[in-house]
Amino acid sequence: MPERASPGIDQPGEWRLVRRDLARISESFEILQAIPTGKLLEICRKAGELFMNERLPLGSGGETESPADFVERLSATSGLPYTLCRKNMAKIHQVFTEMPSILRGLTRGLDLSILDRGVGAQDGVPISYHPVTRSLGVVLPSNSPGVNSIWMPSIPLRIPVVLKPGREEPWTPWRIIQAFIAAGCPPQAFTYCPTDHEGSNLILNSCGRSLVFGDQSTIAQYSNNPGIQAHGPGWSKILIGEDWIERWPEFLDILAASVTDNGGRSCINTSAILVPRKGREIAQALAQKLSAMKPLPPSDEGACLSAFANPRMAEFIESSIEDGLAAPGADDMTAGYREGPRYLKTDYGHFILPTVIFCESIDHPLANREFLCPYTSVVEIPQAQMIEKMGYSLVVTALSEDSDFIGKLVLSPMVERLNIGPIPTTHVSWDQPHEGNLFEFLYKRRAIQSSRPF
Repeated sequence: MPERASPGIDQPGEWRLVRRDLARISESFEILQAIPTGKLLEICRKAGELFMNERLPLGSGGETESPADFVERLSATSGLPYTLCRKNMAKIHQVFTEMPSILRGLTRGLDLSILDRGVGAQDGVPISYHPVTRSLGVVLPSNSPGVNSIWMPSIPLRIPVVLKPGREEPWTPWRIIQAFIAAGCPPQAFTYCPTDHEGSNLILNSCGRSLVFGDQSTIAQYSNNPGIQAHGPGWSKILIGEDWIERWPEFLDILAASVTDNGGRSCINTSAILVPRKGREIAQALAQKLSAMKPLPPSDEGACLSAFANPRMAEFIESSIEDGLAAPGADDMTAGYREGPRYLKTDYGHFILPTVIFCESIDHPLANREFLCPYTSVVEIPQAQMIEKMGYSLVVTALSEDSDFIGKLVLSPMVERLNIGPIPTTHVSWDQPHEGNLFEFLYKRRAIQSSRPF
């Protein structure tokens, strides 16, 4: 791995080092391609245990970091309390150890030895795949450590990564890299670049395939570039069908978890709940339940709300919600359960308290918004209009047994991942791609014929 300063320290001219490292990426590609997939999966398993339990290098000067040190640093710069830092550690540990299941999901059960040879047969059919790039560039955000799970399968898929960490969250990708290397992965598989905006653009435009994370304006810049997979807001939703709407109290815990898991910071958190009726009643019950969440010091074991390391983000969210409430047709159902303002400045951080907005129409400005905090809207809309009106959704949980309704959701191109039944939008199944398919992004199937059997 090319030498860098300690994680998160930008250096003038860093982008020049990025250019130098990218010039050597073919060598890194050849080194990683020479390792059988089976061995890389074993490295992943070992790396998961090291990531979770052992001291690992922190910088290039010999300093090491314990898991407790990692949690403390991560909390200090990201605002996540220790409890959520440890939950994200556990999630990444699972990605390491569940990598065989993840690759089965990404490849649809492909015999992975075919990737080693480049050619083979499956179910008696000749099959061949080839990599379409020699590196995967990744420009990471700072909102949640768990987002690293998206790029991690690139290593057992034998494609080197070029990582630009988020400014407030350099620690997780660095520790993941160090765990991989300590487990036996070649350091050449990783280029870690705490660079600036110019360096980020260089990564995105120079790597054959790249991932970028950001808001809607960010992903709009890359929407027509097939070499860049842009991950933006999820606008994940829960839809309650007419057949189950009377049963809504049974699902209150599902609604609450979908909104609040990981401090509400994930693209798979529910940002809108669509119901055919009883919307105000549901919103009030949910608001009352979420009002129990209070800001606490980050080391408190009961802490479940995240602070904002950058107060400007909290100020932006607060002003956005207030501006939206100025438009008719929306009520802040959590207002009656708060003892003070929504935006709290404490000795241990700036917080936005959980917010539930009842909207009379899905066209209201607050009906389909996503913020980095526990926020959701509850919108009344006839079931017949839900699918047409809901817009793109990374995850949809459908609380219904209506076969016609479910069938239309299955056919909808606006749903990335569909949960049928009482499953939180935040629940992850490792054999299902989280967002997009990294294998299909990095590899292409070719037609092949041969006069001899494979």
